[in-house]
Amino acid sequence: MKDFLPISQEDMKKRGWDEVDFVFVTGDAYVDHSSFGPAIISRVLEAHGYRVGMISQPDWTKAESVTVFGEPRLGFLVSAGNMDSMVNHYTVSKKRRMQDAYTPGGEAYKRPDYATIVYCNLIKKTYKKKPILIGGIEASLRRMGHYDYWSNKVKRSILMDSGADILMYGMGELAVVELADALAAGIPAEDITYVHGTVYKSKDVSDVLAGLRGKKGIELPEFSNIVEDKMAYAKSVQIQYENTDFATGRPLIEKYGEKRYIVQNPPMRPLTTQEFDDIYELPYMNAWHPSYDKQGGVPAFSEIKFSLTSNRGCFGGCSFCALTFHQGRVVQVRSEESLLREATAMTKEPDFKGNIYDVGGPTANFFRPACDKQLSHGACVKKQCMHPELCKNMKVDHSGYLALLRKMRNLPGVKKVFIRSGIRYDYILGDRDDTFFKELCKYHVSGQLRVAPEHVTDHVLDLMGKPRASVYHTFVQKYEKIKKELGLNQYIVPYLISSHPGSTLEDAVALAESIRDMGYMPEQVQDFYPTPATLSTCMYYTGVDPRNMKKVYVTTNPHEKAMQRALIQYRKPENYELVKEALLKTGRKDLIGFDFKTCLIPPRKMGDGPKGPGDKSPRKDGKPKGNSNGKNRENSRKTVPSHKSRKK
Repeated sequence: MKDFLPISQEDMKKRGWDEVDFVFVTGDAYVDHSSFGPAIISRVLEAHGYRVGMISQPDWTKAESVTVFGEPRLGFLVSAGNMDSMVNHYTVSKKRRMQDAYTPGGEAYKRPDYATIVYCNLIKKTYKKKPILIGGIEASLRRMGHYDYWSNKVKRSILMDSGADILMYGMGELAVVELADALAAGIPAEDITYVHGTVYKSKDVSDVLAGLRGKKGIELPEFSNIVEDKMAYAKSVQIQYENTDFATGRPLIEKYGEKRYIVQNPPMRPLTTQEFDDIYELPYMNAWHPSYDKQGGVPAFSEIKFSLTSNRGCFGGCSFCALTFHQGRVVQVRSEESLLREATAMTKEPDFKGNIYDVGGPTANFFRPACDKQLSHGACVKKQCMHPELCKNMKVDHSGYLALLRKMRNLPGVKKVFIRSGIRYDYILGDRDDTFFKELCKYHVSGQLRVAPEHVTDHVLDLMGKPRASVYHTFVQKYEKIKKELGLNQYIVPYLISSHPGSTLEDAVALAESIRDMGYMPEQVQDFYPTPATLSTCMYYTGVDPRNMKKVYVTTNPHEKAMQRALIQYRKPENYELVKEALLKTGRKDLIGFDFKTCLIPPRKMGDGPKGPGDKSPRKDGKPKGNSNGKNRENSRKTVPSHKSRKK
């Protein structure tokens, strides 16, 4: 029967079940769609013959909230949801968010802080001996000792604090089936120590260190050391990043006191195209559970209902992004046939209006591995694919993606196919054939081409793992040429980050000058957010780049961070005093004046009107002001509830 998985005893009995094999506890509302991790894992288990009951957003103050189905036959699955619960709850300034896109009606506070830990502890109160398997982005990025921005402390592996038995990191479809089969065969959870893509607790790691079960393990600095010594923490992070590949990754061991260890097995292998297709063509309901209808549904689902996931994994290597640590660098791609079948099914939906809003993944135009050797030998350990420049062995090829888009936009009922996932512009420039670039602009951009240069000073870009400023300028020039040839009325919207490690106040002023020269005012600014397990977060905490242990300038001062952020939006009246202070502090009084071509702000605060002929930012009513020729540019980073989104 095609239906939602049970959420109650009544649902379970309708299926003729007297028990479930697994109870899945998640911090998100129950949305049965392939962009939601819990939906994928539960449907994969169902496809392998296991019975799964869903408990979404239980009341963590009441133990009975996790007893809906009674005791499961095999165990509990626990995930905080599609986002780390702390990122879900707090802004970078640690202020509470007022909405939660993954909760019915957008209501906030329906899950606890550190949700994975709280849910596991809740389960343990009633089912002390039942195995608990944890996964999802929160567990994956906190799998070893990690810096936690919100408490400003180095925390233990989430496996220790949650009391769970096994942690699945990365994309867990293959691992969860292997674990389920082992539990079904009667193997105790503490003995399931061989599954790739998992982390477990142990009292004896001599066999791992000796390589008796495969590759020899690597001892990370002990947890007590990384708490006391920031350089030891940086060393640990670098070792972990050098072991994120399925082919080259070795077991990692982190010691906690006497005879207590956390062991991370090597990453799980990538999915084959057939496996990828099969997973995304499981019988999802492609809807939120009908019990949420009265609250207006789940806001996050509206963003992705008519979007397609075409790939996963990313060889882009941005330092502030957790994708390498979570999904790995080897890109996996669905088949054209599978994607077209899903697109065709979308066109049959009663509320489909003819627009497919995205065909992509972490990076939309990565539609093949970076080079041919990666599928067999993995990604290079000591070398990045795209930084400081494109590797000479990289195969830049948009032909497969281009062929897919052409067929998709010609499907009956489809009017437009947009690309809203990230586009790597340096990869586009690496393509000797401009056909994809031209068709991207002509058919797949809804007035604004969103790209992410992130900054303009090269030493900051190097720390970010992003291409040099000259590469972005070359891309813009080429884009303007193509736009002119095609007679298009569209614009580039650059995403920018303030206060990233390495960025001084002088660098922020340089970024403001670049924005002035663009004649564009960003509507939103992304202040650097130190999320768990990224290289940039390590820089933020330790003050060194873990790749070479060189010192990095880091601003943690809230006032300086506010100045850096304000400089990106220097035309906003409310930012005037901060911008003026920053300019005076950096000796850039030359940028204060009435020459709008060279200055940032006037000598005195002025009203909220046009700031000169270059000001093309919208007014409060959304209409353009100044000499903008009626062009309203809006920089809006959408919330995309999938593995596509960059982890902020």
